[in-house]
Amino acid sequence: MSNRTFTIIKPDATRKGNTGVILQMINDAGFRIAAMKMTKLSKEKAGEFYAVHAERPFYGELVEFMSSGTITAAVLEKDNAVEDFRKLIGATNPSEAADGTIRKLFAASIGENAVHGSDSNENALIEGDFFFSKLEQF
Repeated sequence: MSNRTFTIIKPDATRKGNTGVILQMINDAGFRIAAMKMTKLSKEKAGEFYAVHAERPFYGELVEFMSSGTITAAVLEKDNAVEDFRKLIGATNPSEAADGTIRKLFAASIGENAVHGSDSNENALIEGDFFFSKLEQF
């Protein structure tokens, strides 16, 4: 069990003006923001971040989408962070996400699903360290 996870508020949610309300939902769910920044990924950096999916058919679209606009990256802290955050964001496919979850409320499709959330404690550490140095995580 870890007390940290990682999230990205994706370009679709940012374009629609949903960053603030998503951050409020994260705070209301008891997460503490340990690091956060707005940024825009280059295609190269998006490809590097999602390299685990490089062999999948959706990889090119994913890289295009994630480099298409501003994102907000954040390291979040809470007991049982990864599992609790996965519950808060809901299923990858918003039509299958539970009512009240971030993806049910703000995602348009599997591809434009508003937020990324780490799927394991190990990936949370790797993903957080991709965006933030140890000096930027509090």
